[in-house]
Formats: sequence, C-alpha cells, structure tokens
Amino acid sequence: MLEKLPKAPWMKERKGPVVLVIMDGVGFGKFSEGDAVASAYKPTLDWFLANCPNTRLKAHGQAVGLPSDADMGNSEVGHNAIGSGRVFDQGAKLVSASLDSGQMFVGQAWQDVAGNAAAKKSALHFIGLFSDGNVHSHIDHLKAMIGQAVKDGVKKVRVHILLDGRDVGETSALDYVRPFEEFLAQQRGVGCDARIASGGGRMFITMDRYGADWSMVERGWQTHVLGEGRQFANAEEAITTLRKDTGAIDQDLGAFVIAENGKPVGTIEDGDSVVFFNFRGDRATEITAAFEEDNFTRFDRKRRPAVVYAGMMEYDGDLHVPKRYLTNPPVIDRTSGQFLCALGVRTLACSETQKYGHVTYFYNGNRSGKINDQLEEYVEVPSDIVPFEQRPWMKGAEITDVVVKGIASGKYDFIRCNYPNGDMVGHTGVYQAAQIGVECVDLCLARIKKAVDKAGGVLVITADHGNADDMFEHKKDGSVLMENGITKVKTAHSLNPVPCIVYDPAGQGEYKAELREGLGISSIAATCINLLGYEAPADYDPSVLIPR
Repeated sequence: MLEKLPKAPWMKERKGPVVLVIMDGVGFGKFSEGDAVASAYKPTLDWFLANCPNTRLKAHGQAVGLPSDADMGNSEVGHNAIGSGRVFDQGAKLVSASLDSGQMFVGQAWQDVAGNAAAKKSALHFIGLFSDGNVHSHIDHLKAMIGQAVKDGVKKVRVHILLDGRDVGETSALDYVRPFEEFLAQQRGVGCDARIASGGGRMFITMDRYGADWSMVERGWQTHVLGEGRQFANAEEAITTLRKDTGAIDQDLGAFVIAENGKPVGTIEDGDSVVFFNFRGDRATEITAAFEEDNFTRFDRKRRPAVVYAGMMEYDGDLHVPKRYLTNPPVIDRTSGQFLCALGVRTLACSETQKYGHVTYFYNGNRSGKINDQLEEYVEVPSDIVPFEQRPWMKGAEITDVVVKGIASGKYDFIRCNYPNGDMVGHTGVYQAAQIGVECVDLCLARIKKAVDKAGGVLVITADHGNADDMFEHKKDGSVLMENGITKVKTAHSLNPVPCIVYDPAGQGEYKAELREGLGISSIAATCINLLGYEAPADYDPSVLIPR
C-alpha cells in the first residue's frame, strides 16, 4: 500500500500543468569539436540556460545503477531512474553479479537450456549483441556462459553475432571477432564444437524494437534460424567483404551465414536450445515472440523449430516475456507514476514509436500498460521507417502538437514527453544531421514554452543521457582522433552530464534560484512531485529544488 504524499506547504499551486520534456541524447559536451548540441542553432534552449534555474545531472554509471562510472547511460536505465526517483541495480550489474556468484548456473532456466543440449547432444545457440558496450549485452557474459556450457557437457555451441558499432566504435567488430575466434578454438580444443554461425548489423537484422520494423526481425529469423542468406567461410571474411561492398558501418552491415561446402554450419533445429543473451528488453521482445508465440502473424517463419528458449532477463514483467530467463530483472516499486495516480493526478505521456516505451513502460518501472486508465492517457506517434540521418527532425512536430494540445486542454496536471532526435540521429554518426535533430527539438521547446506561458504552467527540461554532444572520438589529450586522415566518428552514448532546467514563469519565489548540484537524473521525480505541490517520498533521491 502506497503512503499518501503530503502537500508541500512551501509550494503554491500553479494554474497550468507541470510539463516534463526529456531531450533524449542531449548533454553537455566535454569537447567543442564533435559537440553537435553546442554547435546547433538553439536559441530557445540557450535562453532557458541563461535565464532559468538550472543544474547538471549525472546520467551514466552508478548514478543510474550501472556497474561503474565507466559505463555510459542509456535510455532504458535513464527512464527507469527518472520515473522511479531512485537508483536500482540494472541489467549489466545484475547479470555480472549472477555470473560471478554462479547463481545463474544453478537456476532452473540454465539447467533447462544447457541440460537439454547436453542430453540430446544438440546445439546450444547464443544470439545477441556482440560487443562490450554493456548497454544491451556484454561479450564477457557470453564467454562465461559458453565456458560453463562446456563444463556442463554441451558438445555443440553456435553463436549468432549482432554487430554493434553503436554503443562501441562504429567499425570495431573485428576487435571482438578475432579474440573471440581464439576463445572458440580453445573450446574446440577441449571437445566442444563451438563456432560462429551467422550475423549482421544490429540495425539491419533481429534487434528491432516497439514493432517499428518487423522486417528486421524477419531477416534475423531467416539468417539465424533458417540459414538463408549470403554465405561466407568465417565472420572476418563476411565483415571485411560486406564493408568493402557497401561502405556501411558495423550496425548497418548486411546479414551473413557461415557455411561449409554450401551448407550453413548453424541453423537452429528441433531439439536445440537457444539463449538470447541481451539483458536489455526493448530490442529483445520481438525475436523472443518469434520463438515463443504459437499464433505468430508478423511474418512467415516457414518453420518454427521446437527449442528450449531462454532470454538473459525477463524483458516484460507484466506479460512474462520470455517464459524462461536466466537472471531476475530489477524489482522497481513505488514509482512516481504510482504515487501520482494515488493522488488523482491526471497525466499525459507522449513520444514517437522509437521512444514511446521509454515514457511509458520504462518510466513506470518496466510495467506494461497504464497504472490507472481513468487518470492516464498515453499517445504514440508512429515513427517513420527511414534512416534517421535522412529525416533528423523525426516526429518532433507531431509530438509537440500532442503536448501543446494537452497543455491547452486543461485536462492534465502532469505531461511528459520524449524527443528522440539527439539520441537516434546521434547514433548515425552524421554530424550535420545530429545538429538538425537538436535544432528541431529547440523549435519544439519554443512552441511548448508559449503553451506553458499561456496556461500558467511549469516546464522541466532534462535528458536521459548524452549522445549528440559527443560525435567524434577523442584522444586522451582532447584532440580529435583521425583515421586515414578522416575524423573518426563516435556513434555511442556519452558519459557527459545532462541539463535540468526549471522554467516556472508563475513562480513566487518558493525555492532558490540556485538548484542542488551533484545529483543524478533520478532526482527529476522528486522535482516534478514538488512542482505539483507535494512532498516527495522520504526514500526518493532529493529534488533539485531548495525551498526558501
């Protein structure tokens, strides 16, 4: 039972709503070169920073529940933190702890997948993002599981690698493939036939999210399961050839199948076991559905092998997807959304498809659906299925239409939205496009400001992590890293802080102009609760507001 939050006697009620804008992937860059946020034309955001109370918040590492401060933040853990008001140990940390303690390997899910393969002398397949980015997965987790499978008597392992180039260097795939091939050779040396079987870029096969492009998942199914596609003798040959043929970076490389004498080495067959080893859920649920759902209609699977399937974690706690998982997800309770619903606060949440789940599912502590149907409205603006650098404004205008209409309607007390541009366009590595993406968000902020002014509301502007603020790779001395005379592009998230701006034109001096410093994005929840007129829960991370 949730405690009822008391009124904050120091905060006077505003006429209009509290509006929370999450500028996905927009932080404060450390270097001027490569900072597409700083170099963008953004008069509205610049005005807010010059004229409104603001501070910088941590959005990576331990501030969002990741193992160390060397770990970049991401949208999922970021929205968990923003919505829950506290920091919970997240996927990477939970999986590492489970592996280090050996707890994973005594669990029933591992016993099922490894035991099945060992008993039937069938293959144990691993599918997932192949890097040490620690955002969706970590190659060390994969190696630990393969090592244990060999100890458990599994004689055949096949690995289906999804090339990253997004959370790590854009053309770093071979830095992972080469040592991994040596690792697999060691497993073969002790009697396990362990090989890479297929692969492709993460933005071309398998790892779609939110149902944005099921054709990606279909291509993954054809590649991993059916063994259909362009054949190569090994992964290194595939990567070097596809790069030469297309000029694509790792995340966009086409699919490939490893074959001998024209026969794929690792199709997925009846009696096999399959582990999808990503710990993050948003790009895991669709391929999981293809394996698990009986009445699957998204594409023609041609055949559905009878396998023992497990995910690294439970990707959806409400829908219980997948049915079998190796590590328990964080239990996030007492979210800000639950408290606001208990108080009768009327809420609107909106983004486009690419980040819709972030302002709903992840914001609500990995909970599907609404907390209260009568009090909440969620609006998804369908994303375009085009490369983001070709349309960097994305659906910013349409999201703003929903938000501005919601503000003017008087129907809502709290409105939250996410603009994906800084993140999704930043991931492309195209600097000009990232600038345009940030400039689009700035235009949207100008429209929201006018609506907030007219309604007498409050606007809180923040981000879940950085990205567009760090578009170039840098050396330790701060100089730009060059490769063959060309600037080396960075497509991963940054480790930079993000803004927290409070625009409160109807404010009456209830709090100091100087906001608290040294906090993380988990403090946004208490801040919004205060601005709505309530004291935050005692165990929440502190608000940025300092009452007078």
